[in-house]
Amino acid sequence: MANMIPSEADDNQLASSPNWARWLDLSDRSLAALLLAPAALLLSLIIVYPVGRLIYTSFFNLSLTSGLPAEFVGFENYQLMIEDPVFWETTWNTVLITLITVPGALVVGLCLALMANLPFVTRWPVRLSLLIPWALPLSFAGLIFAWFFHSEYGVVNDLLNRLGFEGIIWFNSPNWAFAAICLTIVWKTSSFMALILLAGLQTIPRSLYEAADVDGAGRLRQFFEITLPLLKPAIVVALIFRTITALQTFDIPYMMTGGGPGTSTATLAMYIHQNTVSFLDLGYGSALAVVMFVMSMCVTAVYLRMIRTKEPFA
Repeated sequence: MANMIPSEADDNQLASSPNWARWLDLSDRSLAALLLAPAALLLSLIIVYPVGRLIYTSFFNLSLTSGLPAEFVGFENYQLMIEDPVFWETTWNTVLITLITVPGALVVGLCLALMANLPFVTRWPVRLSLLIPWALPLSFAGLIFAWFFHSEYGVVNDLLNRLGFEGIIWFNSPNWAFAAICLTIVWKTSSFMALILLAGLQTIPRSLYEAADVDGAGRLRQFFEITLPLLKPAIVVALIFRTITALQTFDIPYMMTGGGPGTSTATLAMYIHQNTVSFLDLGYGSALAVVMFVMSMCVTAVYLRMIRTKEPFA
């Protein structure tokens, strides 16, 4: 045994050790799986099971107001959804809000981020102001802007009157009500975009701008050839996360118009709330929620595809 090389001695010692001791000698892959098991279990409890239960319920006729037991109906809820004009209207409203507010919040957020990134002596007041809309609760923002756009004592109509224009009855017209909601959402979410873009701006080296100044490049050229290309990863992350939340828009239109006039400003999330909470139709509400979940997953798939490529906008 004295002449045995160390590797052979270690192998013999491991072979003679008890079974429980062998389990402690884990490979890197086994150790990683063991450490990730609690997180995977937690995700299964808070994500996989609720989503699975939601999909399962969508195949049943389950209305708590009828007093009848749940009845398996297959794809009948989805067939009713296809024939439901309110579903198509609320889905279109949701998509339209997404198409308007996401680019709008990106443009406003980019302007705010560039302003906050300027070499001021004291930049903290500008950066602190970005947190105020983001930290404000969505329902509270909806109430504030519902007062702003009030036809009688709202701030917006008061400004229009002072400028010589006639006031607008914002919430009696579908188009004006929709415009008011979109403006509110852009104001509320642009700070979120600005914070992400500001973090991206902080990673761009100042030496690139100094070299561009030496070469005679102007500010506009520096923006399009240095700032914008290097900011693309942050823009992609901000766009995708904002798109996912836009598809789930509920609080602001609910507090401002309640979906009115009629259902012209109702979103898919509001229609889900109406069916599940107000009408207690859990089967049909679950089917609507599955559609929203699929829409969000499609956006997430686009996000994952973008971050895997080197050039997100290529």
